[in-house]
Amino acid sequence: MQIIACLTDPAQAAAAQAQGADIIELRFDLADSDPAEMVRQCKKVCPLPVIATFRSAREGGRYFGSPAEWAQKIAPVIPLVDYVDVEQQFAREAGPVKAAGKTIIASHHASEMLPLHVLFVLEQELRAYGDIPKIIVTPKNEDDLIDLIAFTRAAKKPVCTGVMGASFRYARAILPLFGSELVYCHTGVPTAEGQYSVKEFVALRKLLF
Repeated sequence: MQIIACLTDPAQAAAAQAQGADIIELRFDLADSDPAEMVRQCKKVCPLPVIATFRSAREGGRYFGSPAEWAQKIAPVIPLVDYVDVEQQFAREAGPVKAAGKTIIASHHASEMLPLHVLFVLEQELRAYGDIPKIIVTPKNEDDLIDLIAFTRAAKKPVCTGVMGASFRYARAILPLFGSELVYCHTGVPTAEGQYSVKEFVALRKLLF
């Protein structure tokens, strides 16, 4: 299990590393700066691997462009980063990322809970073009959460699972116990509702793992 520090300011990368982060995610969709320059600034202050992410508005972010426009925006940063988050709707544009030998986090964020059989189908679809399927859902009750835990335990690894929103925030700490590979955290300014800080999750990891 690896702790990801989700950043909009690359200057925070050194602090994220000092706090215990394993990987840096740069959320280009939440920043006004040039993405390639953001990566270069990040690399100057921190040696940790970097994930490039343009999260679409449809999946909780602020990127509003088409898949073709996404491909144009991501192209300059592909040589500079270690991972690229590729939403399922952008899967057809994943070729250059794969050709460059970068690890693809194949992601899907849902504003509802998905049935178990749909989760397993989705995992296969994401793995068809990516290396680490990332499936984030929105449980409505404890039964939904139990299904998500069961899926996480049974799914082929590596896999990343998580929840949207703050209602079941504690699931972010529980899912890694059942095999979720990545935990997304913040260093002071959350990029998603319900995130733990890197410091908090480092403490949780010491207590729970």
